[in-house]
Amino acid sequence: MASVPSLASTLHQRITDALSAALPEAGVVDPLLRRSDRADFQANGMLALAKKLKGNPRELATKVVEGLPTGDVIQDVEVSGPGFLNITVADAAITRTLAARAADDRLGVPFAKAAGTTVIDWAQPNVAKEMHVGHLRSAVIGDATVKILEFTGEKVISRHHIGDWGTQFGMLIQYLIEHPHELDHKDGASGEEAMSNLNRLYKAARALFDADAEFKERARRRVVDLQAGDEETLALWQRFVDESKIYFYSVFDKLDMEIHDENVVGESGYNDMLAETCRLLEESGVAVRSEGALCVFFEDVKGPDGNPVPLIVQKSDGGYGYAATDLSAIRDRVQNLKANTLLYVVDARQALHFKMVFETARRIGWLNEDVHAVQLAFGTVLGKDGKPFKTREGETVRLVDLLDEAVSRATDVVREKAEKVGLSEQEIVENGRQVGIGAVKYADLSTSAARDYKFDLDQMVSLNGDTSVYLQYAYARIRSILRRAGEAKPVAHPELALAPAERALGLHLDQFGETLHEVAGSYEPHKLAGYLYQLASLYTTFYDQCQVLSDQNAPELVENRLFLCDLTARTLHQGMALLGIRTPERL
Repeated sequence: MASVPSLASTLHQRITDALSAALPEAGVVDPLLRRSDRADFQANGMLALAKKLKGNPRELATKVVEGLPTGDVIQDVEVSGPGFLNITVADAAITRTLAARAADDRLGVPFAKAAGTTVIDWAQPNVAKEMHVGHLRSAVIGDATVKILEFTGEKVISRHHIGDWGTQFGMLIQYLIEHPHELDHKDGASGEEAMSNLNRLYKAARALFDADAEFKERARRRVVDLQAGDEETLALWQRFVDESKIYFYSVFDKLDMEIHDENVVGESGYNDMLAETCRLLEESGVAVRSEGALCVFFEDVKGPDGNPVPLIVQKSDGGYGYAATDLSAIRDRVQNLKANTLLYVVDARQALHFKMVFETARRIGWLNEDVHAVQLAFGTVLGKDGKPFKTREGETVRLVDLLDEAVSRATDVVREKAEKVGLSEQEIVENGRQVGIGAVKYADLSTSAARDYKFDLDQMVSLNGDTSVYLQYAYARIRSILRRAGEAKPVAHPELALAPAERALGLHLDQFGETLHEVAGSYEPHKLAGYLYQLASLYTTFYDQCQVLSDQNAPELVENRLFLCDLTARTLHQGMALLGIRTPERL
């Protein structure tokens, strides 16, 4: 595997060297390099440097230009404005760099220099409850973040903090004891069947709980048995967990995600740590008793009455809150899993809770300069009307219904073009699934996680605009060209001049590695989605302006353009895979 420096990084180093040579008295100067409309790149930094040296910025810039070697990488450089450097990269340098990327399975993308261990908490459904549209973003954003971090060389450990504990299980378990066949079904039951059983049992248990005071009391005693570790009660509780997992995994399978059983560690997984966590917090003085409860106070967190609002770790009746579980999870992830980074893909509405939890962990030393926690907060899924996504009856939309509808709409889009491409019915169905699920994921990932976004299936499966379908069709178009190329093969020819559309496409392809580095560092998958959309757009312009397979083209030109096609397809494929989206070979 060969790491290939981008043209931007090469230019940055050359300008830095030229600055040091021309102006040794200035010390090390880090020039600002950015993509430019007037040339390929624009370098700045002369204004601040001139002020420091009390000189003329254009004169300083001219000195730097005189020290810049041209010919191999730099085709032309000129001073503009008050001291900017407009730099044009040589065609041969673009092609040579892309050829080096094409020769590497990783497209020349380097591994992170200081890879560590990240534990990421994502996809957190609740046992015995149906997954709804609110569970979508944590799963989609989390899955993409895992893939991107792993690609950079980070060791990533997933944790699915499912809701598998609490007082409602006393009600469910007691009902199952008194109605022992309610969860019976044939082996190999589908996720829908498993959820149907759970829904029916939950509704019946809730109705009895609300109507029968004696049953309510028996259910409450069963909670005590569960928390005390009673074997029969735990065995029945495990049945609910196992039944729910059948359902969970069927939904994640629809989303084309792999969820591994060993990574499903719910609230119950930290039960044995709760008392110790509270003892450590109290003995250290980080938490104090207030009206019988164990609390952590913060100067900047106050209620409407102006009084401090604490993080309650243990209730006055001895019960444990979410904070105790979350703090115990931090202890486990730092001390046992040896995490450097803790990532939480959790709804933005929980921001205050996690702010308080993280600060508490810092006060006691579980988080520090070497170990930090980040909430990758996400916004709400909205309907077309800009309000939280609900059914016409005002109920939360079931996630499986939403995914099935997306696949159905996408299959219709694929079928419209199927005859022209020659797709079989099996290919139509499979491609419809990949396009539909890709559309849902891309709509989420192309929006900054912190923002709300509107769920509009008509737009999501459109062939036009910033959609996954547009990117998938761009990939399929390239694969079609490569299949039709016959004996002509993708070969880079650095000696050939590049047309403007070829240059623009090539320079963007070269930015793939730097884009991934930025995305991984800031946990912002939407920037990768934006890069891929721009790549597909630049390819469309290239396709319109530069004929690839033409008898009028010299063989070397055909090969070079096939090379650009091939590298674009590989970059689209890799980038989409990191977002968790498949790219069908034919559409």
